[in-house]
Amino acid sequence: MFDFLEDYDVLGAFWVTVQLTVYSAIGSLIWGTLLAAMRVSPVPLMRGFGTAYVNVVRNIPLTIIILFTSLGLFQTLGIKLGSEDFTVINFRLAVLGLIAYTSAFVCEALRSGINTVPVGQAEAARAIGLNFRQVLTLVVLPQAFRSVVGPLANVLIALTKNTTVAAAIGVAEAAFLMKEMIENEAQVILIAAIFAFGFVCLTLPTGLILGWVGKKVAVKR
Repeated sequence: MFDFLEDYDVLGAFWVTVQLTVYSAIGSLIWGTLLAAMRVSPVPLMRGFGTAYVNVVRNIPLTIIILFTSLGLFQTLGIKLGSEDFTVINFRLAVLGLIAYTSAFVCEALRSGINTVPVGQAEAARAIGLNFRQVLTLVVLPQAFRSVVGPLANVLIALTKNTTVAAAIGVAEAAFLMKEMIENEAQVILIAAIFAFGFVCLTLPTGLILGWVGKKVAVKR
């Protein structure tokens, strides 16, 4: 019943999905943290940029963002992201698009965590001479991260599923292979079940592990 799988590299496709998720998650966490810092910054220009970015990007379909990275950045502007290999370029463009999109949700999750930190702690930090950057990095963000592990886990799970959109620009991840297999094989339901099970294996442990971590590191108020 599963003999047809020998002609396809299913594990390789899911490995590409894992790579997309990991690289995009790291980039989204970094850029999302910077956006959250901008949104609570005392500088009006930075606050305005952070607010505009989040409100615009999270209301644009991810498919449009991914297609823009390929059609706009690569094909129109000729941006190759340091490679001549078309496969590598598409992979990096997909990561860039996923980072641009997911970081908006990371930002909002972090901003909600920042709002849970008592104002008195930031005021006390300023009273002893700490500047905004020091207050944010030494006092506020450490507590904010501990309080939003759960929401960030949800963002990571959503990111894992969103990697399927990378198939739109030819990245050979799980959804791309599934489409190819459905076109060439008759066992449509079985193929769909195999890939659905694969994504459950990726996302379910993530949710359980990060949920447990969230409870362990939660700030006791």
